[in-house]
Amino acid sequence: MRSFPSFSSFHLALYGFSLLLLLLAVRGNAQEAIEVGSFSKAATDAVFPEGWEPLDLAGIERKTKYSLVKDNGVLVVRADSENTASAMFYRIKIDLKKTPIVQWHWKINRVLSKGDATKRDGDDYPARFYIFFEYDASRLSWFERISYESYYHIHGEYPPLAALNYIWANKLPVGTLIPNVYSERVQMYVLQSGNKQAGQWVVQQRNIYDDYVRAFGEEPPAILGIAFMTDTDNTGEAATAFYGDVRLLPRIEKESQNQ
Repeated sequence: MRSFPSFSSFHLALYGFSLLLLLLAVRGNAQEAIEVGSFSKAATDAVFPEGWEPLDLAGIERKTKYSLVKDNGVLVVRADSENTASAMFYRIKIDLKKTPIVQWHWKINRVLSKGDATKRDGDDYPARFYIFFEYDASRLSWFERISYESYYHIHGEYPPLAALNYIWANKLPVGTLIPNVYSERVQMYVLQSGNKQAGQWVVQQRNIYDDYVRAFGEEPPAILGIAFMTDTDNTGEAATAFYGDVRLLPRIEKESQNQ
């Protein structure tokens, strides 16, 4: 595998200061934040925090490997994918009107040379971050409800109604909103693109509520869960990514989103 540039002392200080500013901007006190993925506080480098579990994709046998490793002394998630696809999933229900902000940080080794969000054979990303939304029959057509009921009878639970997918793309401009080539019920926001920041930790912050309204043109249903995924099954390439702590925050006074 490739070796990865580590943080310098300056970058570590800058990163910590940036997080401090974001947290100070939150309305109310720090207890209002919801810690979703406290990987840095895990007891060992072998066990994921409670609630995180693998999410396999139907029809795909080769799975991405997820593990806890230390990066510059801090425990983070490492994802290794070589012609594989699977995710790590955390089931959670929250009130988006109280805590609509999601914040995480990620790092990749490189983008996928064959990656192309506009084509099925290019629908792979070194890093992507999902927000899944609960099934709501009132939002579906009669035909769609039949499909969802069939899924329920086979699997014992309903699939997500919709999903937001924040991606690290190959060439698409940052800020692009595009439907997934497999389903328009998955809308994708390009947060990073290209190799300019490859090998560097990047902090991301999004307003889930506002992003859903923009993507689907309606109020969001309840959140079903959160996931991150590194996948290369369509391109047949290899990628390595790192994911840091994940938290949900109340709406902030002067909100700024990473596009």
